[in-house]
Amino acid sequence: MLILGFDTSNYATSLAVFNATAGEVVCDCKRFLPVKSGQLGLRQSDAVFHHTAALPQLMQTIADKVDLTQIGAVGVSARPRDAEGSYMPCFLAGVSAATSFALARGIPLVQTTHQQGHAAAAMFAAAGPELFGQELLIFHVSGGTTDLLHCDAAGHLECLGTSNDLYAGQAVDRLGVRLGYGFPAGAQVSELAAQCSENIRPKFSVQGMNCSLSGLQNQCERLLAEGRPAEYVCKYCLLCIAETLRRMCMAARAQYPDLPVVFAGGVMSSDLVRQYITHRIPHAYFVPGKFASDNAIGVSILAAREVGAWPNTSV
Repeated sequence: MLILGFDTSNYATSLAVFNATAGEVVCDCKRFLPVKSGQLGLRQSDAVFHHTAALPQLMQTIADKVDLTQIGAVGVSARPRDAEGSYMPCFLAGVSAATSFALARGIPLVQTTHQQGHAAAAMFAAAGPELFGQELLIFHVSGGTTDLLHCDAAGHLECLGTSNDLYAGQAVDRLGVRLGYGFPAGAQVSELAAQCSENIRPKFSVQGMNCSLSGLQNQCERLLAEGRPAEYVCKYCLLCIAETLRRMCMAARAQYPDLPVVFAGGVMSSDLVRQYITHRIPHAYFVPGKFASDNAIGVSILAAREVGAWPNTSV
């Protein structure tokens, strides 16, 4: 069975098709929302407009690769998190398109959340079906979250810790925009950081499984004002985030010893962060960028699981 997934986040419009029988991603496509130079995001009304404009074009891209008459179910992220009051208008664009497609075809529609989709995509990329049904720790680190989650065997997510102020992705994007790059700026910040060979001792503000990152933005501004090279400041920013996550993880491991830890979210696409953490945390899973950043892949996988199509136990 082929499963079509929709995700319309505050960063990107994305579609994916998952072959539940083969257990593989057939195709996926994504378009980042356009943000004017110097700005740090979009108003929700603008995000809805850009999603609405992009969805037909991305559907055509999918149709060029997959026979849409073979789609057996549809999944869509309907809100940011599985929590009371979690809502953003941008997800309505995806819900509208997914619902229309499912009704027109007479096939099941599965609604999930953006965060659950992130987790599922990372789990799938890390180990296929192996991590599904296991108890895990999951970090969702992006422009809108710095969440440490506990995932039980049934797949339910419980937030154990988060940032009390600025999110990790916000710190990265604000630094990148400050340096003259477009939003989001994570890729450019990572590229600059990789060019710095200086040893840096990262700072952190962590209490138990919660953190504070507002000071990181001020520290980066101070370093730039002092004349530090952009490469140094970018490396400092990413290492501070990495050490913050490590400290949060160690606090969680004290309560949940030896659980695997999966890192999801756009910030986790950074090679520097991955190398820092994997050298210091055992049983840590990082995944390729397209599975870490905003995507519809995890949404399609969750829909496949919900309708009982994956994993295919008859094979």
